[in-house]
Amino acid sequence: MQSHGEMVNWRAARHSQLNRAQKGPPMSTLDLSRWQFGITTVYHFIFVPLTIGLSLMVACLQTAWLIKKDSAYLRLTKFFGKLFLINFAVGVVTGIVLEFQFGMNWSAYSKFVGDVFGAPLAMEGLLAFFMESTFLGLWIFGWNKLSPRLHLATIWLAAIGTSLSAYFILAANAWMQHPVGYSVNPVTHRAELTSIIALLTNSTALASWPHVFFASFLITGAVVIAVAAWHLARGNDTQLFRRVLRLGLSVTLMAAIATAATGDIQARLMESQQPMKMAAAEALYNTESPASFSLFTIGSLSGNQQLWSIRVPYLLSLIATLNPHGTVQGINNVERAYVKKYGPGDYKPYVPVTYWSFRLMIGFGVLAGLLALVGLWLTRRRREMPRSSWFYRVAIWGVVLPYLGTTSGWIFTEMGRQPWTVFGVLTTQQSVSPGVTPSSVIISMTVFTLLYGAIAVIAGKIAFQHVRAGVPDEPPESVGEPVPVFSY
Repeated sequence: MQSHGEMVNWRAARHSQLNRAQKGPPMSTLDLSRWQFGITTVYHFIFVPLTIGLSLMVACLQTAWLIKKDSAYLRLTKFFGKLFLINFAVGVVTGIVLEFQFGMNWSAYSKFVGDVFGAPLAMEGLLAFFMESTFLGLWIFGWNKLSPRLHLATIWLAAIGTSLSAYFILAANAWMQHPVGYSVNPVTHRAELTSIIALLTNSTALASWPHVFFASFLITGAVVIAVAAWHLARGNDTQLFRRVLRLGLSVTLMAAIATAATGDIQARLMESQQPMKMAAAEALYNTESPASFSLFTIGSLSGNQQLWSIRVPYLLSLIATLNPHGTVQGINNVERAYVKKYGPGDYKPYVPVTYWSFRLMIGFGVLAGLLALVGLWLTRRRREMPRSSWFYRVAIWGVVLPYLGTTSGWIFTEMGRQPWTVFGVLTTQQSVSPGVTPSSVIISMTVFTLLYGAIAVIAGKIAFQHVRAGVPDEPPESVGEPVPVFSY
């Protein structure tokens, strides 16, 4: 790593270089580029967690079938396997667009961090995604051609590849949150990788991956619950879908608890690495010890003018420091420290978005966990399924809860880091492509939004038709033998 003096000199040279080239990109271009990247990222992440969760769930179901020789597990393997493939296909297409945007809208960022940021992305593409797609292809077309155990190994390897792919991408994002294992070349003014081990073992990556992993199962469990509830409300194959419902409820509850626990670890790491983000999450403008947590606030959060709020004493200190009397830094205090460290500027994120996205992330996750808990209580000890239709309606619409929670979480993570693209090193304004015009961004954003909307309609229709068709019956003679996943 560079010395503090070298870093200050580099930042001064960087600012001078940008100012000579232009007075900074037009704000409209910057804002539009951020909107475009945000829209495509949120859309892409609709499919990522379900892919992670379903890949492992299908692998577990096929394992259960191979061990127990129960045809129900084979039927469920094929049913959720096809849902996994639909989701995987759309996720791949939307992910490719994201990577292209680094060169189109954020070329200044790509030029500066390409040596570092490109390493985990290359490992994701050449190792994890290659592994994932190769073994997934073998799983799809190998039902009649591979031995049962070898065929089972293909879906497990595909699932492992999916999780590895997520880790490499999260490692790249974690470097933006907490840059390690690099140095800035004083001649080229570019970041250069000095330790791939440091990058891959970044404390931020090690904390964020379990959080995303368990959040993926929160979404997967909610989808399984919704599928089962839709069929049970119509009296379809009740014995099988009762088993599916219990599976989804159990997965969702355990995932909700694990997601909360890993999120708690992330919160304390965030307080030490990005104190401004923690302060903005509470709209805490002045350092407090102890600090309370507001569940709900009415007023202007940007100016710290709270008209009314519901607060839990000591809770923010407990979240941030594990000490109910711990000190939590305020926005104004952190701002002064950043100005002293990084030079004049406004280092505050947009507080209202950060504040509410943090609460929506937690709130939707808690509601998903409560729904699972209620469902497990209603179906305990082999009781008959609830006769009232309210539970099924809630279970079906409850599928949106973890999706809204994870979306809010990513908005909080990325918006709370502003104005930085790479925290403490490169700002968002310095990252945008210098030659991009507002009109070109508007055109591409409009095209992508319309295209994504069309893909969403098509994928949603295919997935719904598959779910509505239900789990196909398995011919008695095929039980215990591999059969094609698309034979029905």
